[in-house]
Amino acid sequence: MELETFKKTVVPLREKLLVYTHKLAGNQVEAEDLVQEVFLKLWSIRDKLDEYQSVEALAFKVTKNKVLDELKRPGNEYLDLENINRPDTATNPDKLIEQKEAAAFIKQFIKALPTLQQTIIHMKDVEGYELSEISQITGTQIEAVRVNLSRARKKIREQLIRLNSINGK
Repeated sequence: MELETFKKTVVPLREKLLVYTHKLAGNQVEAEDLVQEVFLKLWSIRDKLDEYQSVEALAFKVTKNKVLDELKRPGNEYLDLENINRPDTATNPDKLIEQKEAAAFIKQFIKALPTLQQTIIHMKDVEGYELSEISQITGTQIEAVRVNLSRARKKIREQLIRLNSINGK
């Protein structure tokens, strides 16, 4: 891929990648650095980019991997795995406990799902991928992604309702 094609294909993804990285990282400065690293990585493999169906899906995948690598780095002051998708701690302590318990149950319910449904619900609801991107990454038809996501959510919802009826809520 030549410089001009790279500029037209990859550079316009910057804002989307920044939003995605900021959502995962929770720090704008770190998000800027990570997106810059993603661009460097994509530039280093520019000769192979034409082989991918979606450069955008690849860019998001590389971004996610960069964020995860950063999370694993010892002494990381910006990113904290525990802070990702954490409920607002300024709320009522009882509500916070309920939210943490619900999150723990939902994680258990997700682990009990078939592998494909686990992957799809994680990519959609945690990582924020679009259905078309999930379809490309998993190699599954978009309609099958939609059906699996719907079934996974329904199964989790049913288990939460059952749990709440047992607990008298």
